[in-house]
Amino acid sequence: MKHLGKTLTVMAALLAGGAAMAADKPKVGAAVYGLNAEFMQIWANALQQHPAVKDGLVDLTIFDGRYDALVQQEQFETMITQGFDAIIFVPIDIEAGATAVENAADAGIPVFGSNTRVNSDLLNAYVGSDDVQSGYMEGKFVLDKIGCTGNVVIIEGPIGQSAQIQRFEGNEKALAECPDVKVLEQQTANWSRAEAQKLMENWLTAHPGEITGVIAQNDEMALGAIEAIKAAGLNVSDFAIAGIDGVTDALLAVKAGEMASILQDGGAQAQGALDLALKAINADYQPMSPIWEKYPEMGWNDGADKEYNVPWTPVTTENVDGLLAERQ
Repeated sequence: MKHLGKTLTVMAALLAGGAAMAADKPKVGAAVYGLNAEFMQIWANALQQHPAVKDGLVDLTIFDGRYDALVQQEQFETMITQGFDAIIFVPIDIEAGATAVENAADAGIPVFGSNTRVNSDLLNAYVGSDDVQSGYMEGKFVLDKIGCTGNVVIIEGPIGQSAQIQRFEGNEKALAECPDVKVLEQQTANWSRAEAQKLMENWLTAHPGEITGVIAQNDEMALGAIEAIKAAGLNVSDFAIAGIDGVTDALLAVKAGEMASILQDGGAQAQGALDLALKAINADYQPMSPIWEKYPEMGWNDGADKEYNVPWTPVTTENVDGLLAERQ
């Protein structure tokens, strides 16, 4: 994957905040829900490529939550005990993560959300993308392709995670515009390609010749559905299939005309959250990540906002080659 480069403004930022940080290197932990799949690997890699990390100005530790809220809670306890200066949180569960945030706040450690949400007023700020919007976008693609008629299945993310909740809200918004479309099946595959393949295999058997659309709440699950369709000897082009994230295999599938995808810029979410964390540690710090120039509409605003919304990028035949080139 291509590393994010520095710019002249990054070097200027080093002068503004870097010297103080280098004298007493801050410790920042990133508690992510799981690192098995490519999207969160992209997120974590981008965090490690943040200019402040590469220049040795911050001591960064990334914790793999193993898709378990209890594991994430224990990792927060470790960071609190070890006196981390700030925490970036990508929770597996919107409600269960609130206790971890509260414990960190009680210890005086600021917590910054990224990618997925936690239901807590104690979060210092959040950097992510509007999952309701992406759920609507993918749902609308599928429904438009099948002409607002027919039968669809919905493959959901982990039940209780904010992305699952909000993307389903967007799915429902799109479905409300097509009252003649029937949802034959709806079940979680926990962001897993393998689980989604098994689900789709079962659904193709239970509803032979009836499924016309697949709304998968992430790319991995859309790809699993495609594998099941191919294994059943069916033509992928007979189905409207959409996912979310823009992982590499999904970009290739879009190029092949097998599905639609929406790129979620996990790198911007990760690096934006780290800039905010470093600002909380050192008031003189200026953002070093180039993502603020990439998305000027997001607006740094001296790190004072509670919400930073990273835009979605629909993957198209026109931009897919460029997106694939960035992964090399």
